[in-house]
Amino acid sequence: MDNFFIGIFILFFSGVLTLFIKKPDFKLKFLTLGSFIALCFCSIDAVRAFVFNKQTCSISLGSIFNNINFSMDYLSAFFVIIISVMSFLGLLYANGYLKPYISKNKDLSAHCLFLPMLIASMLLVVTVQNALMFLIVWELMSLSSFFLVIFEHEKKDVIKAGIKYLVYMHVSVIFIIIAFALMSIQASSFDFAQFKDILSSDTTLANTIFITAFIGFGIKAGFFPFHNWLPDAHPAAPSHVSGIMSGVMIKTGIYGILRILSLIPHPEVQIDYFVLIISVISALYGVLYAISQHDIKRLLAYHSIENIGIIGIGIGIGMLGLTFNCTPIAILGFGGGILHILNHSIFKELLFLAAGSIYTKTHTRNIEILGGLIKTMSKTSILFLIASIAICGLPPFNGFVSEFLIYFSMLKGLTINNISTFIILVLAIAGLALVGTMAILCFTKAFSIIFLGQARSEAAKNVKEDTTISFIFPMSILGLFIILIGVFPQYVFDFMLKPISIFTGEITFDVSPIIKLMQNISTIAICLIASILVVFAIKYILKNKNEKYVTWGCGYNKPTSRMQYSASSYASPFITMLTPLFKKVADIKKPKTIFPTEAHFEMHMEDVEEAYFLKPLLKSLEKFFAKFEKIQNGNIQQYITYGLIFLALALICVVILG
Repeated sequence: MDNFFIGIFILFFSGVLTLFIKKPDFKLKFLTLGSFIALCFCSIDAVRAFVFNKQTCSISLGSIFNNINFSMDYLSAFFVIIISVMSFLGLLYANGYLKPYISKNKDLSAHCLFLPMLIASMLLVVTVQNALMFLIVWELMSLSSFFLVIFEHEKKDVIKAGIKYLVYMHVSVIFIIIAFALMSIQASSFDFAQFKDILSSDTTLANTIFITAFIGFGIKAGFFPFHNWLPDAHPAAPSHVSGIMSGVMIKTGIYGILRILSLIPHPEVQIDYFVLIISVISALYGVLYAISQHDIKRLLAYHSIENIGIIGIGIGIGMLGLTFNCTPIAILGFGGGILHILNHSIFKELLFLAAGSIYTKTHTRNIEILGGLIKTMSKTSILFLIASIAICGLPPFNGFVSEFLIYFSMLKGLTINNISTFIILVLAIAGLALVGTMAILCFTKAFSIIFLGQARSEAAKNVKEDTTISFIFPMSILGLFIILIGVFPQYVFDFMLKPISIFTGEITFDVSPIIKLMQNISTIAICLIASILVVFAIKYILKNKNEKYVTWGCGYNKPTSRMQYSASSYASPFITMLTPLFKKVADIKKPKTIFPTEAHFEMHMEDVEEAYFLKPLLKSLEKFFAKFEKIQNGNIQQYITYGLIFLALALICVVILG
């Protein structure tokens, strides 16, 4: 693993060196070049791990840590490749996205320091095999991402989102510490290899550890009900940071769950049900709230919760396969879940980068005041459409492949001779089908309101697309990945079989018929899309160029932006049916005269968990701590008195104990 550590060193060193470079644009170029070299070094060892099997390395850091083992098995190598590729594309995009901030003399020193630090810490998280060192690099990942989230710290809502994110990450690490502490005490070691022996022999301890670790890692991943930081942090961060965080950073939470699971030979069926139920609820909750959003990045953030739920469904089905010794179900479940980790990282990063391109040109994230951008931002609109189809799980793009495998694994799971499992799987299939339907509703709303029709405000008019390499190239590469995985799923699934074998052992089940079926569906979808394009092309060629006007068109001959559907009106029929699941917050300015000059109405949907649980809890805590305000009153003499009292009490305790 020498190349891997050379890459990690170059990443840290590149970030530090940028502190001594004065020109902000040169800082970014230097960091991009340094990171590219570093990530190539890291990827070399990851590819070797796939070709030549597991690679390990041991480093001695003194008496506290002893020897710290780093391992590049199939699962770690899979995550290293995803982190390396997605992070570099995000970094490349940053060169274009940050230009407006450079023109305003924004200091990028901290940003250029913490961005490679985040990437390096993620790479270390997925390779380190020592619990104590894992917690250190995990905390480094959380702190570096916090400083990236508060890039625009002069804005009050950004600071608020950043602090909320930091609080959640520290709650997360508390649960992870508890899980690791329990295992370390039992094993008398911090090494993961020793944990496996302990968890194999004690089922009760294994269940306790898994639940505790699932909560800790689930907060990072964004599972319900630990998701509240995510819809605030992603809109606050720059778009390339949002893409990296949603595309790869939250997947470190999934990695943690999978790593703990790899230490448990046969999970209990109750644990399987727990993971499956939480995942289905997360997927439904995420997509439901995404439909009601007007902020494009907040909408995408809720879809991250949805897709984390879909990944969790695949993992839950795989766990059921292990529990009931049904290898085909385990292979298909883990295969769908792990492949969706890759697919989600691709299409979600593309969506965030496209959202960033829209924001840099319109200076707004509110989709209600956009419209007509397909005429002026054609490349961005096409790439956004490709990613939208992929996230909806439609063929022939990559999202379809992983979701199809998850569906197939659930249908296969119905053959398990257990009534409880049968009922839960039927409900899970129905839930995932509903998720897909709502995702289509959400992204038809998003694409049509943002790109189609007429501009709804001055912000959306006279926009000119930025076609520089730093903007278009990363998005085009991601779009290409989406198409290639959807059209050639057989090659990608062969690549997935090695990480799957970490959980199922040697793969003996023949998956080629399922892969062939997916290929056929993708081929039919491609033919259908091609035929539709041919029809439109013929229609365009035969189109009569002479415009015709009807005598009386009820005003529609000269449509205005005010005659178009809004995002709220598009989603309203569906949201109205599910009103109890939302807390509506209305912003109304009623007309007060017969001929009003101004009126305003805007409706927001507040997260019910935050509205009815978190906010009341925080208010109760504020009231409780307010009672102690008199103690901290700024009086130095009183503080000295506190010190003397404490000193006296300490001396009394010493005397009594002596």
